[in-house]
Amino acid sequence: MRTSTRIAGVLTGLTLALGGAALAAPAAHADVTACINQVERELQGGEAPDSIRMACYAGLTGDHEKCVSGLTAGGVTNGTAVTACRVSVT
Repeated sequence: MRTSTRIAGVLTGLTLALGGAALAAPAAHADVTACINQVERELQGGEAPDSIRMACYAGLTGDHEKCVSGLTAGGVTNGTAVTACRVSVT
């Protein structure tokens, strides 16, 4: 195998690997943001406190119960909490 062909293959592989990582990284952040936005709609324009942000992060990690209980403890209605936690993982 020629050296130039081998180098081209390695560079192509690196490009695909790094490009995939760059595309995947913003998605995780967007999920937490979607959860927070859902809660802020209920708060009618108010900014979500840190406790709400942490509860949404728990939903992102897959702990649905902790997410819902954290949001309801922060004053969010149960229906909105369930919806917000659901969007944090999708």
